Amino acid sequence: MEAVGPASDVASLRLRLRDLLVERAIRYGHFVLASGQTSSYYVDKTQITLMGEGLYCLGRIILDQIEGMEVQAVGGMTIGADPIAGAVSALGIAHGQHIDAFIVRKERKERGTQQRVEGPLPQGARVVVLEDVITTGGSAIDAIKAVEEERDAEVVQVLSMVDRLQGGREAIVEAGYDFTALFTVEDLGVKVE
Repeated sequence: MEAVGPASDVASLRLRLRDLLVERAIRYGHFVLASGQTSSYYVDKTQITLMGEGLYCLGRIILDQIEGMEVQAVGGMTIGADPIAGAVSALGIAHGQHIDAFIVRKERKERGTQQRVEGPLPQGARVVVLEDVITTGGSAIDAIKAVEEERDAEVVQVLSMVDRLQGGREAIVEAGYDFTALFTVEDLGVKVE
């Protein structure tokens, strides 16, 4: 495939991101997930979210996905959502969209501002909560609660790079939120256990 860049269309970027996920991020073996579950495969998302090409593709795809939602900020649980939120925010400027980024700490810090939600997120902002990989939805729901409680944010969507198809989508929808995944693990050639 040709190198990706500003002239690349979103469909081409999506295909490239899928190829990168398959080539670099899918690992097989015995793994314990953040949810505590065990799995015979792992999506090593940092192989994508910390590489320039993967992050560029991801940022552009998400910008396209959220266009028209009048979102003021994107972010999610640290550390998985951090590079994604930064990419969307920075690339947004290049595409005429002012979208800030925020992070949600796992716990309120005991020093400084003593906040869980960090970044330029005004009270009542419309936000998209980002996830790198979603399994049960617990981290996303925790991030949603934090931005709603601390900043009175309006969560318009939860968006994940990959859905492991293990109940996360259902948990988020049941909690009353719109959910979108760019890919499922099946899209990446993984046979769901």
